[in-house]
Amino acid sequence: MNKPWSWFNVTSVVFGFAFLYLPILLLIVYSFNESKLVTVWGGFSTKWYGELFRNEALLNAAYVTLRVALVSATVATVLGTLAAIVLVRHTRFRGRLLFTGMVYAPLVMPEVITGLSLLLLFVALNLDRGFLTVTLAHITFTMCFVAVVVQSRLLSFDMSLEEAAQDLGCPPVKTFFAVTLPVILPAVISGWMLAFTLSLDDLVIASFTSGPGATTLPMKIYSQVRLGVTPEINAVCTLLIAFVTTGVIIATLVNKRRLVAEARLEKQG
Repeated sequence: MNKPWSWFNVTSVVFGFAFLYLPILLLIVYSFNESKLVTVWGGFSTKWYGELFRNEALLNAAYVTLRVALVSATVATVLGTLAAIVLVRHTRFRGRLLFTGMVYAPLVMPEVITGLSLLLLFVALNLDRGFLTVTLAHITFTMCFVAVVVQSRLLSFDMSLEEAAQDLGCPPVKTFFAVTLPVILPAVISGWMLAFTLSLDDLVIASFTSGPGATTLPMKIYSQVRLGVTPEINAVCTLLIAFVTTGVIIATLVNKRRLVAEARLEKQG
C-alpha cells in the first residue's frame, strides 16, 4: 500500500518544479510582450516573432544549427550503435580497454578541454574552421551518449532471435537489419534524439571549432545576451522550446502506439 505524501515532500516537489520551469514559463510569456523592455509588461503582441523572421543573422544561425544537428546526430547514431555492438558482443579483443575508454571519455571530459583539444587537432590538420569542423566536433562528443543508450538495450537483447534467423540461412548482415535493428530501434531513435538535442544546445565546443559563416544559434544568442536580453531572444527561445517539446510528444505517441500494437500481437498469439 502506497503511503500518502507528507507536506515536506509535496513542498519540495512544488518548489523544485517551480525552480526548473517557472523561468521557462516567464520567458514564453514575455516573448509576447508589446514592450521592448523584457521586464516590463506592455500588453500582448506577436510583433517580436515578426521581427525575428526578418532578422537574417538569427535565421542563418538557426539554419546552421539545424544542419549541424541533423548531420552530426545521424553520423553519431551510426557510429555509436556500432560502438555499442562491439562493446556488448566482443568482450575480449586486444585494445578493448583503450577502445572503451575512448568511447566513454567525452562523457566525463570537461567541454572546455574537449573543445580546446579539437581546436588544436583541426589546426594541426590545417582544416579551416567552419561547418565541417563544428559537425565533426559534435559527432565526437555525442557519439558516446548514443553508445550508452544502445548498449543498455543490447545487454537485454535475446541472442536466440539472431541464432534462429542464422539457423534458417539468414546472413549476419541481413540478420542485423531484419532482426536486431527492429528490436533495438527505440533505443537507436532515443540516442539520435539525445544527440540532436545535445548538438542544438552546445555552446562551448562550437565556440572553439566554429569559424566565419558557421555561427550556431547558441553562439548568436549568447553574443546578443551579453549586450542585453531582447524580446527577439525570448521569441527564438520560445520557438526552440516548442520545437523540442513537439519532438518529444511525437516520439512518446509513436512509442506508446508501438507498445499497444505489441500488446495486441501478444494477445492474438
